[in-house]
Amino acid sequence: MENIYTVLITVVTTLGGTSAWRYFERRAAHKEDDERYIRMDCQTRISKLELLLAQSSVEKDEMRAQILKLVEEVSALRVEIKYLEERGK
Repeated sequence: MENIYTVLITVVTTLGGTSAWRYFERRAAHKEDDERYIRMDCQTRISKLELLLAQSSVEKDEMRAQILKLVEEVSALRVEIKYLEERGK
């Protein structure tokens, strides 16, 4: 009778150990998949952000050029207004 218990305990332990091993293998595989997904997602986001940064830099340079042109025009208009005011006196 004691041998039957020993055999049953051995069978249960072996099956339980195999099941636990499969569980931990699947868990490790899912963890790897999750890390790979996160890595790819981060790479995609970084690429998009770098592109947006480059675009905003170009836009900033264009706006700076427009501001300089507008400042130049305002300065010319001030000179013209000053001339017209002096001429009208």
